[in-house]
Amino acid sequence: MTTTVAPTMPWKASPRERATDTAIFLVALLSSYTTVAITPMKGKLAYFAVFFIAYALLTAIFKAQQRGSAAAKDALVNSLVAIGAIVTVIPVISILATVLKNGLPGISFGLFTHDMALATPTDPLSNGGILHAITGTLLLVAVALVLSVPIGILTALYLTEIKGRFTGPIRFLVQAMSGVPSIVAGLFILSAVLYPITKAYSGLMGSLALTILMIPTIARTSEEVLNLIPNDLREAGTALGGTQWRTVAMIVLPAAKSGLVTAIILGVARIAGETAPILLLTGGGDKVNPNAFNGPMGSLPYYIWKSFNAGSPEAITRAWAGLLVLVGLVLILFTSARFLGSRKAAK
Repeated sequence: MTTTVAPTMPWKASPRERATDTAIFLVALLSSYTTVAITPMKGKLAYFAVFFIAYALLTAIFKAQQRGSAAAKDALVNSLVAIGAIVTVIPVISILATVLKNGLPGISFGLFTHDMALATPTDPLSNGGILHAITGTLLLVAVALVLSVPIGILTALYLTEIKGRFTGPIRFLVQAMSGVPSIVAGLFILSAVLYPITKAYSGLMGSLALTILMIPTIARTSEEVLNLIPNDLREAGTALGGTQWRTVAMIVLPAAKSGLVTAIILGVARIAGETAPILLLTGGGDKVNPNAFNGPMGSLPYYIWKSFNAGSPEAITRAWAGLLVLVGLVLILFTSARFLGSRKAAK
């Protein structure tokens, strides 16, 4: 006769521990309300700070009495980690809520099918749209992709596969370029290319500045991805008689494909909302311009900046609507990067 023993999960809290946690939560909530009511501290920040301080202290005291000082320290650290996570998430949620609240009134079907060639930011919302801005942003990003992706990936391959004498300086420059302000990249293209050579605003000028900002992100992310590829694959390719570049092209790069795609999407997300180079170099046209090499070109950052400067209620609503579209675009890119970088997508 066999006896079946139910599996136990000691890492899960018991009903008694859950009840205790609930009681501590309620006591901390009451302490927060009482403290704010009887002291000069006022506002949401005061409630938030007092609640988490009381919760962390009460949890640590209870764990110390129940399991000793080690458990109390662990509970205190867990509370601080939870506080840090919540403090990080609250601004993101607040930004998204504000953008949705102010941007949704300006969203309509006509917004995506018309440009501002025959309208101004102060006109009623039924006039004009952001077609030129969306088209311009996509063209700027596309040209920047064509220029930056080969340079970024080849740089990463040099740092991980070739490892020549310039590896140290190149890695240092890539890391230094990661912190270059966008306005510096815009001023560089303005003074080195636009004024002395082309003497005209165009989408290409903006794409060159965005390329400078995009290369470090692609290069650094690609380098980390390539370093994750096991050396056994490289050795196997060499043992089969392949040259170094044949091994890299046929074994290493296919193995790192999902990671490289993630690097490219992160690079696009890095530049999608850049404003300073766009204001300096593209000219900010109000009609759809499919030619990135000739004439002023609109973009979402320029459209948002121009609408906010107009100052009227209609213009402010237009700006928030454009901002909502831009935030949605960036969120889609980051979500795509996370999906493509997951194990499921890699398989």
